[in-house]
Parts: sequence; structure tokens; C-alpha cells
Amino acid sequence: MTVTKQAELEGLKAIGRIVANTMHAMARSMEPGMTTRELDEIGKELLEREGALSAPQAIYDFPGATCISVNEEIAHGVPGERVIARGDLVNIDVSASKDGYFADTGATFRVAQVEPSLEHLCRDGKLAMEIGIAKVGSEKPLAGIGQAIGRFASDRGYTLIRNLASHGVGRSLHEYPEEIATWPTRNDKRRISKGLVLTVEPFLSRGGLWAAAGSDGWTLYSEPSAPAVQYEHTVVATDRGAIIVTLPG
Repeated sequence: MTVTKQAELEGLKAIGRIVANTMHAMARSMEPGMTTRELDEIGKELLEREGALSAPQAIYDFPGATCISVNEEIAHGVPGERVIARGDLVNIDVSASKDGYFADTGATFRVAQVEPSLEHLCRDGKLAMEIGIAKVGSEKPLAGIGQAIGRFASDRGYTLIRNLASHGVGRSLHEYPEEIATWPTRNDKRRISKGLVLTVEPFLSRGGLWAAAGSDGWTLYSEPSAPAVQYEHTVVATDRGAIIVTLPG
């Protein structure tokens, strides 16, 4: 989607607030002993209360209102009977639509205290996203996002999952540009047009390179097996940089 008028930006900000508020409310509600299904029910209720539709359910018939991935599950985790425990890393990914506008956000949360290396991974995962967002702006190179994140990851001894990309969003959950690398690439000459709506969502890891599908057909795992975190915002490109629409409020 390309934003051309203020009403479109306001529509994106409205659904952006809803998905952000939902994700953060789920994180605040999370506690050891609850199941991922119970956590998803909280998200489902919050989306319904706001009149928003879960995008994965509506578009892909995903078996949950939100994606909840625990530890070795790095993305698209299916809510179920898995019990959340102290020391877990839990990724909550919320995408939804309202009034024809879509927004997508995600973050990895720590359950109680985790080992220091995972604390550092979470801190740096969020910073990697922010570094990528700083490269969004009118007429900037699209590949600049992945180049900047790649330098950051390499300098700190991390790897990036290279088959889970950012994407266009706005009028659907996934739209042009369909794949935006959050790792260094060659030969991508595309530029970011003014008003383009996209996600920035690097998957930072301590050794993982690829996402591999599990037996349920949805959940993705790091290959090689390694901790990985994801942080994601939906943004709009402007002459002055990125407007983040997935902010709580």
C-alpha cells in the first residue's frame, strides 16, 4: 500500500494501535503455568472488542487469533496446550485488520528472569529492528534495511534468519513489495517510494540461518537449532523517515 492522503494514514494508525495494545496486554497477562491457548484467548477477546479481525485467521485460516512461539519455535507458533514456564522466551505476533486497513507487529518477551545471553539477544534484537527502521525513507534503497541490520549483527557475532523477510502491508497482510530482506543482499535495486507501507522485522539469532517448518505445517524452527528473537513494527515511508504506526496508545 502507498499512503496518499491523511485519512489513509489515520486508518493505519488506528489498526496499528489496536494490534500494539493487544500484543502488550497479552505480554502483561503472561505468567508461568498458563498455556499458549489461554494467552491467545486474551488476544482474541481484545481484537474482537475493538472490532478488528485477526489477519492470519481471516486470510490463511490459521488456527489461532495470534501467533505465539516459545523458545525453539521462532515464528508462526500455533496456540495450544504448551505451558509457559519461567525462563522462556515467548514471541507474540499480532496482525489484524479494521475498516480495510492492516497492521502487523511482534516482539519477543522474557518470562521472569532468563540467562544473560538471552537478555542480550532480546536487547539487540530490538535494536536491530530500530536500526532497520532508521533506513526507511522516501527514495532510499530498499536493500539498505538489510545492509544496516547485517552490519550490526555481524559486528556483534549474531546471525540472521534468511528466509523470513519483511513485507509490504496495508490493504492486505502481505503485499508489494512481497519480500524485503533484513539481511545483506546483492542486486536489489528497488527504492522505497514515498508513502510505502511495510514491516521491519529482523530475526536475530545466535547461530540460526534458516526457518524450517515443523510437523504441524505452521510452526517454524531455527536451522541450525539456536535461540532467535523477532521484533516488528509497521511503518510508513516519508521524506523525513519512517512513521511507526504500531505504537500503543
